[in-house]
Amino acid sequence: MIDIQVLHVFTGPDGEGGNALAVVRDGAAVRGDAARRELAAELGHSETVFVDDAERGVVDIWTPSVRLPFAGHPLVGVGWLLGTDVLRPPAGEVRVHGDGEFTWVRGRAAWAAGRHTEQYASVAEVDALPAPPEGEGWLYAWAWQDERAGRVRARGFPRRGDGIVEDEATGAAALVLTGRLDRALDIRQGAASQILTRPRADGTIDIGGRVARAA
Repeated sequence: MIDIQVLHVFTGPDGEGGNALAVVRDGAAVRGDAARRELAAELGHSETVFVDDAERGVVDIWTPSVRLPFAGHPLVGVGWLLGTDVLRPPAGEVRVHGDGEFTWVRGRAAWAAGRHTEQYASVAEVDALPAPPEGEGWLYAWAWQDERAGRVRARGFPRRGDGIVEDEATGAAALVLTGRLDRALDIRQGAASQILTRPRADGTIDIGGRVARAA
C-alpha cells in the first residue's frame, strides 16, 4: 500500500485555509513519469510530492498534468513533514528552517518562471474576479490591502486545463511577486490562507507558512 499523507500548507492564523498537498512518503513505490502523473491526477490536489530520498531531501513535484522544478507549498509542506534542513527538487538545493509556528523554504524567483502577476486597484476587484478569469497562462491577481504594512490580497489561477481552477495558496507565485516588489510581504490568498515572504541580500527569497495535517 502506498503511504500518502495529506497536509494543509499556508493555513491562516485561525488554522483555516491552506492548500492541500499529498505527500508520497515512499516515492519508489510509484516509478516512472506516467505513473506519477496518473496518481497526481487521481488524487486531484494542485500538487503531489514524491519523496525519493528522505535522508538527502530528494523530492519530485507533480501537478495533475506536469512535473514542476520548484513549488512553494509542496516544499514548505514536505520540509515540515520530514523535519529536514535541506530539500533537493529539480530546481536546486532549497534550505529549510523552522521559526515558531512557521516553516520556511528559500528559493529564487527564476525558479518560478511562467507565473504572471497582475496588480488590481483594490481588494474588492481581486475578490470579484471569476474563477478562472479570461486568458491563458498562470495568473496571480493581487492588490494592496495595506501597502505600508506590506499586506497583500491575492488569488492564483493556474489555467492549465487539468481541473485545478484556483489555487488556495501559491508559494511560487508569492516568490515571483516578492522578487518584483523587492520587499517582505504578508499575503492573504484564497479563502483563508496566509503566506509570508522576505527577500534576502543574496537575491534569494524566504517563503514561510503554517502546516497542518489534514483531518
